[in-house]
Amino acid sequence: MRLTVVGCSGSFPGPESPASCYLVEADDADGRTWRVALDLGSGALGPLQRYVAVAQLDAVLLTHLHADHCLDLCGLYVALKYDPAGRRPDRVAVYGPAGTAERMARAYDMPAAPGMTRELEFREWSAGGRVELGPFVVTPARVEHPVMAFGLRVEGPAEDGSGPRTLVYSGDTDACPSLVDLAAGADLLLAEAAFHEGRDTPRGVHMTGRRAAQVAVDAGVGSLLLTHLPPWNDPERALAEAREVWSGPLALAEPAAVHLL
Repeated sequence: MRLTVVGCSGSFPGPESPASCYLVEADDADGRTWRVALDLGSGALGPLQRYVAVAQLDAVLLTHLHADHCLDLCGLYVALKYDPAGRRPDRVAVYGPAGTAERMARAYDMPAAPGMTRELEFREWSAGGRVELGPFVVTPARVEHPVMAFGLRVEGPAEDGSGPRTLVYSGDTDACPSLVDLAAGADLLLAEAAFHEGRDTPRGVHMTGRRAAQVAVDAGVGSLLLTHLPPWNDPERALAEAREVWSGPLALAEPAAVHLL
């Protein structure tokens, strides 16, 4: 299983990175490579095409419907609909919260019916319900954010063939028991850390580096990757906060970085 960071800027694209988007790839038993995007936020579709052709994308998994996590689905729709080479024979699967299809139609100023449904096959997350996509098994869980939001647990084959591996993506959330449960024993926790300790006081919105690290400790994960850092944040501060409680492997998400699981 390969994780490529396409975009890791929080809340809006920054000068060095688009908003949230992560490409996960793995081969199935027949040697066919499956390619799934976790979120498709503002500005992400362009650099995503450095790693996968639009027509080769198997699915998009949306954690929630804030623009920095879903808005480039509009561009994906256009690329699929008007490709001079013709439409692909099937639709790209899009998993998201209830109302995703209608929200995307409004974003593109089009009628809800048919909306984007001729190019995209919209499916709703069911908390705790498992979804199988080729070699991947994806389990969503509701997390703590001002809108309906899900964290995602993605299980797939190890890159070296040694056994199954698990990636957990927090999406946008504050630290919460459901995220700890979702991340239990994961090889890699990709966790947002949009807030700073002592500066950002609201709860129920985002994690700090320290709170993300405490989730990693409580869940017993193998390594921690901090992401969703707004352009006004000092990334080193997020790292320092995390190191206060986490002694394991720790890094910042960076655009174009590839992590092998």
